[in-house]
Amino acid sequence: MSVNILLKALGCRLNEAELEQWARSFQSHGHHIVADTDDADIIIINSCAVTNDAGKKSRQLLSRLYRTNPEAHLVVTGCYASLNLDEVADTLGVDLVVSNADKDKLPKLVLDKFAIRTMPLMAMEPGETSLFLRGRNRAFIKIQDGCRYRCTYCIVTIARGDERSRSDKDIIDEINAFSEQGIQEIVLTGVHVGGYGSDISTSLAQLVTSILENTDIPRIRFASVEPWDLPEDFFSLFSNTRLMPHMHLPIQSGVNSVLRRMSRRCKTDEFKSLVEQARRSVSGFNVTTDIIVGFPGETEDEWQQTMEYIESVGFGHMHVFSYSAREGTKATSLANPVPNAIKKQRSLQMRTLADTMKASFYSQLVGVESQVLWEKARANQAGNLVFHGYTPNYVRVQTEVVSDNSSANLENNITSVQIERFDDETSMLYGQSLRNSD
Repeated sequence: MSVNILLKALGCRLNEAELEQWARSFQSHGHHIVADTDDADIIIINSCAVTNDAGKKSRQLLSRLYRTNPEAHLVVTGCYASLNLDEVADTLGVDLVVSNADKDKLPKLVLDKFAIRTMPLMAMEPGETSLFLRGRNRAFIKIQDGCRYRCTYCIVTIARGDERSRSDKDIIDEINAFSEQGIQEIVLTGVHVGGYGSDISTSLAQLVTSILENTDIPRIRFASVEPWDLPEDFFSLFSNTRLMPHMHLPIQSGVNSVLRRMSRRCKTDEFKSLVEQARRSVSGFNVTTDIIVGFPGETEDEWQQTMEYIESVGFGHMHVFSYSAREGTKATSLANPVPNAIKKQRSLQMRTLADTMKASFYSQLVGVESQVLWEKARANQAGNLVFHGYTPNYVRVQTEVVSDNSSANLENNITSVQIERFDDETSMLYGQSLRNSD
């Protein structure tokens, strides 16, 4: 008997990468991945707890899915579930809670729990892909889990546990399977991507080299990578044009005194040197980052130093977070919490700076010809097709194609694009697709 399974993720790309792994496993056993709650026999939620708001959203999603389809079996895993096992287990409608430690066995645990037995299919259904919600162009590949470090504000490393790296063979096999499905781009993700291989006597650089040698996937990206553990010559890898010139390197603060209170392992001068290496490796290399505003004890002088430092480095995009206390983390016991009003003010200042830097970076691409991987189109009021896609350095581009054009369908194609303008209001580049890429 085959069943319909709905997979939902909150939070990070690692959670989504895990959904894709589970989807492939369920599909290989003859089950179907569905996108509609009403169609599901089993609903699996990969929850998040990175902030208080993320935990609230996890609880709200549980409640909403149960109300929508109370007949479905409800399975919950992820960081929120792992940190609140008893609470989640007692939530109305929840039939099974799987901790992060047992995530790799989740498909088997689910099938065993509900006594579902089917013979594996000889092949997946035509056109079926585990990228059930994202289209057929990008896949997130989980390369490791857990983290050996303990930043004082972070609950995720506590929820995820120690570092566990996948073998390069498993990773390469998964990438090649996606490539056979027509996937054009993969994103290497994990809790501590830069620490890949610390437990199996290898490294992230060696993994990337192996992927380049043993796969044909056109585009390779990284999810967030902590700005330490990368070797001196890491950015020489980007001489291979299949490795996309963009990295998200979270700095979190622009002053060393705050970084010490956060137990971050990278100083500001080291981070700036790393960014300079990246930009020397490929012209137009896009470095994006995270900033935490209002960390306990952050003085006005420290805040001004952070603003100056961030502006001096320059980033193509920034995620700005106001500090939120997480029970179970060391930061909750630090002295001199920053008042909410000041956090709100500083957050606005940093977001304004982020917008200015983004506009400056994007504007530099006007007049440039770039390669764009196009995603699914929508029709506009004129009946033409509007496509969005990303350049190698992860800048979003829009183009419009006349719907009766014989080459109108750009979806999942990589084409050369002449960038024509940048729109400040939409924070997007606009261009004309020229031809199919070689």
